[in-house]
Amino acid sequence: MQIEHEVQTALAEILDPESGRPITQTGQVQQAMRDKNWVQVTVGLTTWAAALTDEFRKRVNDALVGALPGAAIDVTIGPFERKPLPLGTTGVRCKTVIAVGAGKGGVGKSTIATCLALALKRAGCAVGLMDADVYGPSIPHLLGIGGHPYEVEGKIQPIEFDGMPVMSMGFLMPPNRAVIWRGPMLHMTVTKFLKDTNWGELDFLIVDLPPGTGDVVLTLSQTAPISGAVIVCTPQPVALLDAIKAVAMFEQVKIPVVGLVENMSTFICPDNGKRYDIFGSGGARKYAEEAGIPFAGEVPINIQLRQRGDDGKTSGNFDDPETAPFLDAIATNLTRQLAERAAAQPPKPSLPVLG
Repeated sequence: MQIEHEVQTALAEILDPESGRPITQTGQVQQAMRDKNWVQVTVGLTTWAAALTDEFRKRVNDALVGALPGAAIDVTIGPFERKPLPLGTTGVRCKTVIAVGAGKGGVGKSTIATCLALALKRAGCAVGLMDADVYGPSIPHLLGIGGHPYEVEGKIQPIEFDGMPVMSMGFLMPPNRAVIWRGPMLHMTVTKFLKDTNWGELDFLIVDLPPGTGDVVLTLSQTAPISGAVIVCTPQPVALLDAIKAVAMFEQVKIPVVGLVENMSTFICPDNGKRYDIFGSGGARKYAEEAGIPFAGEVPINIQLRQRGDDGKTSGNFDDPETAPFLDAIATNLTRQLAERAAAQPPKPSLPVLG
């Protein structure tokens, strides 16, 4: 039909965020109807790109408005299924593994990793959260979950938080017990968490790394194809020195840094609304610009955010208009950066599509 041809032509330059390929080649333009001066189009989007739904819809709408002047445009974004393939030799069925690290402790790395996983899940992605901070596992506490994982047919069954699989050493050790291991034990444990856990089918696996530059990063770089790293730091120069070391570490193990997050960026006093830059402000953004690293966003100091983490209610940050926009923006910016990287890569020779 003529309208279908017009729509296909108009959308030929629109890329699927996940694969970086034109949506007219992946079967994602699912329906096109027209009645006089009205055009209705349905385009499929995978759950991997759920955080970009509004941007994607606008891009499709703008392309149709430009190609069909005068017509009223109605764009519907529908589901489009694309199954994840096993990652390398791990067997994990996941599209994207993101490692969240920091050059030093105390910058809120685990909180940001947890919030990133929750933000992506809240957007509609299938997400798993792996706590690889073996010495200081805090994710179970941040989420307020416990239990002891068990095995079924040789696979560890992770503890779930609202349908999100979570794996952590915190589930396996008493809270007052210290982990005192050398490199080989760390390697074995992290590998087991990755390969022997029943993660299901995921869009994203978020991995919370230990602070600093150590054995766990080497293990992950050798075990799983990590799509990118997110580095968390605070604004002051002394913290940025450690963040620079973390960037160098990831570059050395061939893991691209896809986002820098500035945590505790500023403090707005709830009593008088005055801004206090306790640790400075904007240092991470400035460094990211100078180093050519994508800046994923900032999170101000917030008493309620800290309290929720202490109380095991981190998910409550997304019900708070003072914290949710910052956390959602980080997930959106990260997904956008990954989509840009996919678009810049050569087309894949074959891409399994189920639509």
